[in-house]
Amino acid sequence: MQIDFTQVPVPIPTPETEHFWAGTRVGELRLQKCKDCQSTYFPPRPFCPACASRSIDIICASGRASLASYVINQRSHPAFDGPYAIALVTLEEGVRMMSNLLNVEQTPDALILDMPLQVTFQPIGEEIVLPYFEPRVVRS
Repeated sequence: MQIDFTQVPVPIPTPETEHFWAGTRVGELRLQKCKDCQSTYFPPRPFCPACASRSIDIICASGRASLASYVINQRSHPAFDGPYAIALVTLEEGVRMMSNLLNVEQTPDALILDMPLQVTFQPIGEEIVLPYFEPRVVRS
């Protein structure tokens, strides 16, 4: 699959998401963690979804994840050449996020559930860098 990054829709940062986008610009995947109940969560919001506390820390995720689920989209899109996977990944920190997968065939034979992934970053504009995931080489 080839991606035309000039055709990817550009997210618009908000005050609640600015820390996330600032992190991606420097190669960090930033999450929020509640100081009261210790819950880590995504997507960004001004309060903890578990306990409603507004006492929040910003943490840097490891970038390691696993493939929780996916669907292969067969419909055309200006940014994506050929069928492409819309993936649900589970970060090592326990949160899940939607993304696309790079550097792997977009087929059921290649996309194995629980396969280890690693975040990679791709600029799509002057201010926005998107996180994608690719297979992680696991060394034994």
